[in-house]
This record gives sequence, C-alpha cells and structure tokens, in this order.
Amino acid sequence: MKSFFDAVFFDMDGLLVDSEPEWLKSETELTAAYGYEWTSADQVACLGGPLSKVGQYMHDKCNQAESAEFFTATLVQMQAQRMRSHTPFMPGAFELVKELQKNGVKTGLVSASPRIIVDAVLDNVGVSLFPFSISSDDVVRTKPHPDAYLKAALLTNSEISHCLVFEDSLTGVEAATSSGAWLIAVPHLVIVEPSARVRVIESLEQMTYETLQRLHADFTAAI
Repeated sequence: MKSFFDAVFFDMDGLLVDSEPEWLKSETELTAAYGYEWTSADQVACLGGPLSKVGQYMHDKCNQAESAEFFTATLVQMQAQRMRSHTPFMPGAFELVKELQKNGVKTGLVSASPRIIVDAVLDNVGVSLFPFSISSDDVVRTKPHPDAYLKAALLTNSEISHCLVFEDSLTGVEAATSSGAWLIAVPHLVIVEPSARVRVIESLEQMTYETLQRLHADFTAAI
C-alpha cells in the first residue's frame, strides 16, 4: 500500500505565482488600445487559457480589428515582459514545493502558458525550483486536455492515477481530472465542486507534507 502520491504537479498562473493581476493589466492595456474596456467578467471567461482562446475572445470583443493570432502573440509578449520583472509567489506555494522535495517527493511545473512566459517566471522564482517544467509549447494539446499531466507522469516514471495535481482554474481542473490524477483545487474567481478525487481548499498555506499524507490516506480509503 502506497503511503504517498507518486508525484505532485503544480499549475503556474494563479496557483504557484500570483500572476493573475499581471494578466489583467496586460489584457486591459491591450484591448484598451482598440477601444474595449476589459472587465472582471472578461477575465473570468479567459481564466486558465488556452491563450489561443483568449486571442479569439479579444478578436471578437475588439470588433475584429486585428487577427486572433495577433492578439494572442501580442498578449504573450506583454505578459512575458511583466513576468520577467514581477513574479510573486502565491501564499504557501514556495514553502510547500520545498517541503515536498525535502521529503523526496517528485514534483513538476505544468502550465498552459507558452514557454516564453514559463521561462520568464522561472528566471525570477528560480530555474532550479522544479526538476522540469511543461509549457503549452511542449504538448500537442494543452489544457483543458490532459496531455501535459500525462507527460509529467511519464517524466517522473509515475502512474498518473497515483499523482496529485494542484490547480486553480476550471480549464486546469478539467485537464487534471480527465488525466486520472487526484486533484486539490485552489479556485480563483471560479467555483470548483469537490468529488471523490477532488478536494477544494482556500490557500496552499493549508498544505504541508503531513496534511497531504493524511489526505492521501483519505483519498485511497474512498476508492
């Protein structure tokens, strides 16, 4: 009987780092140039990507002034620049990652953002924080498809059904649950319903290696 998860994977935007305010600035600035006032409802609609969907959304809201591809590419460049200079951790995130690694747990960063943004974040928070990272450029289908989490399981030589994922968006939740992993959701601006394989918390500050040991026991006892 396993006593802990095979590996633990972390989403990036809004989960590991507090980047959503920076995304909001980029989205607001970009669409304002085309006469559109970006709202909190727009932010929720685009939360978690994929960025191609965000570009299409902006294209529609800005009266098709530019192509969807233009909006996507411009947003990526703006956000990468912001992340190079300002990338705060979410409360409890750094401490949890380091505690898990100290206890020999395999970890990885799994993001729906493109490689340029993932690398910009890692340049700030520390490129050695995770043994590997997966961006949207590293899989054929990004979130909400499960491919990135399935790849993370392969990279750690783990069974995805024995892995734990931390996510904050509905897109990420769908990717994690469809992969077959266990999930702890830390929702941001959205509602996530708990289930047999899903738990919902308010902050990563609630999590430690010991609490995850107990949670693993609860999860496995329920199946």
